[in-house]
Amino acid sequence: MTRMKFPKRYVIVLLTFICTNVCYIERVGFSIAYTVAADAIGVNQANKGMILSMFYYGYVLSQIPGGWAAQRIGGRRVLLLSFILWSLICGLIPLDPNRVTILVLSRLFVGVAQGFIFPAIHTVLAQWVPPQERSRSVSLTTSGMYLGAACGMLFFPSLVKNMGPQSVFFVEAVLGVVWSLIWLKFSSDPPRIDLPKVSMLKVASRDTIKAQAGGVVAPRTVKIPWRRIIFSLPVWAIVVNNFTFHYALYVLMNWLPTYFELGLGLSLQDMGSSKMLPYFNMFIFSNIGGVVADHLITRRILSVTKTRKLLNTIGFVVSAFALMALPLFSTPSGTVMCSAISLGFLALGRAGFAVNHMDVAPKFAGIVMGVSNTAGTLAGIVGVGLTGNILEGAKASNKDLTSSETWKTVFFVPAYLCIFSSAIFLIFSTGEKVFE
Repeated sequence: MTRMKFPKRYVIVLLTFICTNVCYIERVGFSIAYTVAADAIGVNQANKGMILSMFYYGYVLSQIPGGWAAQRIGGRRVLLLSFILWSLICGLIPLDPNRVTILVLSRLFVGVAQGFIFPAIHTVLAQWVPPQERSRSVSLTTSGMYLGAACGMLFFPSLVKNMGPQSVFFVEAVLGVVWSLIWLKFSSDPPRIDLPKVSMLKVASRDTIKAQAGGVVAPRTVKIPWRRIIFSLPVWAIVVNNFTFHYALYVLMNWLPTYFELGLGLSLQDMGSSKMLPYFNMFIFSNIGGVVADHLITRRILSVTKTRKLLNTIGFVVSAFALMALPLFSTPSGTVMCSAISLGFLALGRAGFAVNHMDVAPKFAGIVMGVSNTAGTLAGIVGVGLTGNILEGAKASNKDLTSSETWKTVFFVPAYLCIFSSAIFLIFSTGEKVFE
């Protein structure tokens, strides 16, 4: 450990960054591959929405159990097991839109497996990362999601065109297995001397370590304050913003390919590298938000509370206006620009609400993340499925799906949610520790 050129916690953060990268390559990859396969046999928009949303039904089931499991058996082990499970499913299940039952079950189980990942990651980061590095560490880790989405949007359309939709599943399975092997080799639980800001006051066993200051997960024998968590207004501020963030993200992630093809008459294969810009913008802005937040806090320019509120408000409000402007553009460049601004500033807002789990409950970060991400996953179920029904309803009313007017409702709903959520965070959030 002492011979390493940089601290082991940097290795952990880098590996969790790659982890989220691979997860979102899988999610975007399925959306692209399934859309092509479904369109080829004439699957209607409502049924497409149902299949695309099945992942989130599974995902929501394992968020809180994921936080509990990470608390009890360790985030490192939970992360490895979940990765192995979803990788095997991707490698073994065929992509056939006619076999609806198999598709539903496979997406459900992939969702369950991946639902353990983010609570486990927050548990791991809370163990390894000191408070002054949290914003940029969490931002870097979560920015892997957006880089993964950008990579998926860039490479998978060509892969599908040249080798067929099933090839996407094979690539995803290989990436999952490779990451699992790397994690198994290089990850570890933090030795006591590496726990951030820890003072050993009393050690009776490995599970009775007490921390003098924040930055570590609570001992596994400590009772989880479920009632206080559920009824905490600062936690609800995080929950509401997590819901809105993922509503906007999942709607754009799952339905932008359809909007490009129906609303703009463009296939993803014809768009070149521009189709990855919205997600690459998220990658950039997520890390900018983390660096800016840590700078404001460590230099004592703003308090933790004011920093979180400032970045969350700027991110969500700008994103809302970009979403409202999106259907006003009838050109690919305008649509890409608006979606890039919207997703980029949403990612900036993560330096507000997403890091706030560790501010209010550093010892129960995985649990609070599980509760919060449950709401985010419900947003996927509601948003992705609702969008399919909105479009199918418009089609039944003889509205033209190639008209941007038809798509206004799709984009205005998350825009209004962004404004509402930013107001909730301004009123009820805090950067102070709530749960000891």
